[in-house]
Amino acid sequence: MPEIRISIGNRDFDVACQQGEEHFLRAAAAMLDAEAQPLLAQLGRIPETRMLLMAGLLLADRTAALEDQLREAEGRAREAGAEVARLKADPVTREVPVIPAAVTETLAEIAARTEALAARIEDGVAG
Repeated sequence: MPEIRISIGNRDFDVACQQGEEHFLRAAAAMLDAEAQPLLAQLGRIPETRMLLMAGLLLADRTAALEDQLREAEGRAREAGAEVARLKADPVTREVPVIPAAVTETLAEIAARTEALAARIEDGVAG
């Protein structure tokens, strides 16, 4: 079982861990140290046990807030998933009108005739 030295609040600790878990222990120690450093800056020298307790409580508070956010996000994800399932089960049908080619051609012919009549009328009025 490997033993590694970690530093929390400018204090060193020798801690044993399972083989291959050294990285996780160092990461956890870094998180505790990140909470301990501001405490030391604000309060100065404090007993080791108090520093570790306070840093642990601050870290636990942050973790609890993140867990609350995670639960809320999971709830929103469940609601969105239920809405997607509902929409898939009961899809909305949209009909898009398609104008037949014959109608388009007829309208184009009417437009051309109208323009021709308008031109003849203008020529008659102008002449």
